[in-house]
Amino acid sequence: MSRKVTAHLFHSVNGVVESPNLWQFDAFGPEEGELMGKTIGPVTDMVIGRKLWQEWSEYWPGRDDPFAAWINPVRKHVVTTTLTGDLGWNSTVVDNDPAAYVSKLKETDGGDISVGGGIETIRTLFLAGVIDALTLTTHPVVVGEGRRLFDESVPVTRLGLVDAITTSAGNAILTYNLRP
Repeated sequence: MSRKVTAHLFHSVNGVVESPNLWQFDAFGPEEGELMGKTIGPVTDMVIGRKLWQEWSEYWPGRDDPFAAWINPVRKHVVTTTLTGDLGWNSTVVDNDPAAYVSKLKETDGGDISVGGGIETIRTLFLAGVIDALTLTTHPVVVGEGRRLFDESVPVTRLGLVDAITTSAGNAILTYNLRP
């Protein structure tokens, strides 16, 4: 049985996913927190891009909060072309093709697999069909600048809506899969 691979990004109405820390916290309520808890609860492995891994590996070890209690022990698979060797922090370098790596990881024992970023990592793995469910929490904000998950480099790609929830904070939480 194949493990489930998910990804989740905060998303502005005009499609920006970069630097959500600058615009999403005034529209983050208890429903969003509950959903995140349900989503990460069964996760035992995280696929993560190098930049985000470096930021988090400097910040989260030694922290004492619920996210730190989850992220510190979870197995991390780092998509990188620059890091090598023993990374520490329960992390492994993803060598060669990330889509092939995650496809093989899906067939191993464990819980769900979360793709935690960055933008290129999620885009590449989703378009390769390796991510089973992509959740975009669309916040009621228009952001003047920032990178988008699906920019002009992405050809026409059909998605299937798996789930849709609206929250009291005004967010639309939309979950998609890649439509064949």
